[in-house]
Amino acid sequence: MKIDQNQIQSINIKDIDSHQENFDFLANKLSKQGHNVLDIVSKLAEFQVAIPSWALGAGGTRFGRFSFYGEPSNLEQKIEDIGVLHSLTQTAGAVSLHIPWDIPSDYTAIKEQADGLNIKFDSVNSNTFQDQKDAKESYKYGSLSNVSQAVREQAIAHNLDVINIGNKLGSKSLTVWLADGSCFPGQNNFQTAFQNTEDSLKAIYKGLPDDWKLLIEYKPYEPNFYSTVIQDWGASLMLANSCGKQAYTLVDLGHHLPNSNIEQIVSILQLKGKLGGFHFNDSKYGDDDLTVGSIKPYALFLIFNELVYGMQNNPQNPDLAWMIDASHNVKDPLEDLIQSLEAIQEAYAKALLIDQSALKAAQSHNDVVKCQEILQGAYRTDVRPLLEKARLNSGGVLNPINAYRALYVRSGLIKERGKNTVATGL
Repeated sequence: MKIDQNQIQSINIKDIDSHQENFDFLANKLSKQGHNVLDIVSKLAEFQVAIPSWALGAGGTRFGRFSFYGEPSNLEQKIEDIGVLHSLTQTAGAVSLHIPWDIPSDYTAIKEQADGLNIKFDSVNSNTFQDQKDAKESYKYGSLSNVSQAVREQAIAHNLDVINIGNKLGSKSLTVWLADGSCFPGQNNFQTAFQNTEDSLKAIYKGLPDDWKLLIEYKPYEPNFYSTVIQDWGASLMLANSCGKQAYTLVDLGHHLPNSNIEQIVSILQLKGKLGGFHFNDSKYGDDDLTVGSIKPYALFLIFNELVYGMQNNPQNPDLAWMIDASHNVKDPLEDLIQSLEAIQEAYAKALLIDQSALKAAQSHNDVVKCQEILQGAYRTDVRPLLEKARLNSGGVLNPINAYRALYVRSGLIKERGKNTVATGL
C-alpha cells in the first residue's frame, strides 16, 4: 500500500496549474500584508501530528460497532495505514500506541517497517481503564487511586511496563489517562483518591528515563459521572508539579465541560512551562471524538492562536506532542483522519497569519473592535493553497481525499483483512 513518487506526480499533474494560480494569488496578497509566505509554508511542512493506533479501525458506541472494509487487525497493518496517510499528506509522521493493544511481536521488524515509512513512535499510552486478560486485580473501582494497595501496585507495574515497551521503540513520553472516579456521592473520599493517585504517579515517575516526559491527561466525566479523580487542568497541573520537571499536563479538546475556555487553559499552561501534549478532536455535546474542525472550527483557530503565541514566546515550555484522538462509526477511518489533518493544518496556518504585534498594540489601547478585526481577518483567509504548497514541497499530494479514493478505494487496492470487507459505494 506504499505510494511511490511517480504515482504522486501523476496524481498532482491534473491539479498543478490551478494550484499554482491560487497559490500565486494568495502569496502576492499575503506578501503585501508583510507576511513571509515561504516561512509559513515551511512551518506547515514541519508540523507533524501523531496518529493513534486506535483511530485506524471503525469506532463504536455503547450500543454497537460497525466493521469497515480493510480494517487493520494488527500493529503492522496499522502502521501500514499510517504510511498511506503520511505519503498523501506528509503531516502524519508518527504513531501513538496503546498498550496492551499494540505490543509488538517483533520489535526489530516493527521499527524497520516504521522507519521505511518515515514514521516515528510518539507517546505510548497505558490502559488501566479496563481489566486485562489474566490480570489478578480488577480496575472496577479505580486503578492508581484505588483503595486497594494491590490494585494500585498492579496499575503502577503496568505503566512501568509501558515505559519499557516505548523505550524499545524510541518513544520519549508516557501518557496517562485515568477512568478513576465515582458514580455516586459518598462512594469515594475525594482526598484519599487524589492522594493515592499522586503517590502512584510519583512511583511511575521514578521509572521514567531521563529524556522522557510524563503526560497527565484530565477529564471531567465519563465513564464515572459523579466525579473523576483528575477532573480538570488544575488537578493535572498539581499532579505534574508534585511529580517533577519531566511531568506535564496534556490537553484533550473533548475533555472539558461545555463552553470551557480551552484557549485560556493552554495559554496559562504554556506560560508556566507545563503544557506537554495536545489531543485534537471535535464535539457537540461532550467527548464526542468527532473529526477535527467539523463542529467548531473557529474555536480551534482561537486555540491555535494561543498555541502559536506560546510557541513563539514561551521557551520555558517544551515542544508539544500533537495527536489526533478521534473515534468514528460512519466514515472510512483514513478519510476521517485526512480531514482532521487538513483542519489542523488550516487552523495552524490561519493562526500564523495573525499580526501579533498589531494585536498587542490594539490590546494595549483597549481597542476591542480592532482586536476582533485582526483575528477574524486571519480566520477568513482561505489558506488551502498554503497547505497544498507545503504538501507539494514535501512530496505529498495536492488533494489527499481525492488521491486516496482514486488510489485505494475505487481502484480496489484496499486490502481485504479478515471478514471486514463491506462495500461502501464510493
